[in-house]
Amino acid sequence: MAGLLLVIFLFSRLHAAAGKDVAAATANALALQAIERAVHLDIALRANQWLTEHPALIQPAVYYYRLYYLAIIGVLVWVFVRHADVYVKVRRTLVAMTVLVLPVFWALPMSPPRFALPGVVDIIAAHDILGGHASREIENGRNLYSAMPSMHVGWSLWCAYAVWCALRGSHPRWALLSWIFPLGMAAVVLVTGNHYVLDIAGSLVLLVASIAVVSAWGHLAERRRARG
Repeated sequence: MAGLLLVIFLFSRLHAAAGKDVAAATANALALQAIERAVHLDIALRANQWLTEHPALIQPAVYYYRLYYLAIIGVLVWVFVRHADVYVKVRRTLVAMTVLVLPVFWALPMSPPRFALPGVVDIIAAHDILGGHASREIENGRNLYSAMPSMHVGWSLWCAYAVWCALRGSHPRWALLSWIFPLGMAAVVLVTGNHYVLDIAGSLVLLVASIAVVSAWGHLAERRRARG
């Protein structure tokens, strides 16, 4: 557990350091918008407008966006305590995600729709439970230009994957229900103006790549043990 905490600490530091190139982040966002228009996936503005037209849903969306860290901690502790047989695998997947995503953040800074798409309302800034400026200040140690991939969706996918790994043998229906959480997060990051559709797709690619890395890691370790 201490090693995982160290990885998370290093990730937060390196992630924050990557979010400085505003010009590149804006250019990349414009290019992504062009791709989404070409393939008819440019729904970020319409999704955001839909939320502004349904004010009763704004605060629940903000809480969903902000408090998902509690789900990550809860799932990690639950798997550690109740499902030790899959804990190592899901922990390694979490570590792989943090390692694999950092080069993407450094190589491909990306402004979110709330910064780079005209007409999008910054829902989180207007209704943030952490204060009105928390979602716009670089000085608070956050990276505002790492929209690709969406780690809100990425970590939520990890939560669903961890629960699915733990329950698929004993409670398959409950295991499938865990995927509702990242689906809800995908909707929230779109309607709040924080991510594009392709950011969400990038999160899914990240999870799949991380699972593949962990699987290859496990096979390699087994071969080494067999040889020894």
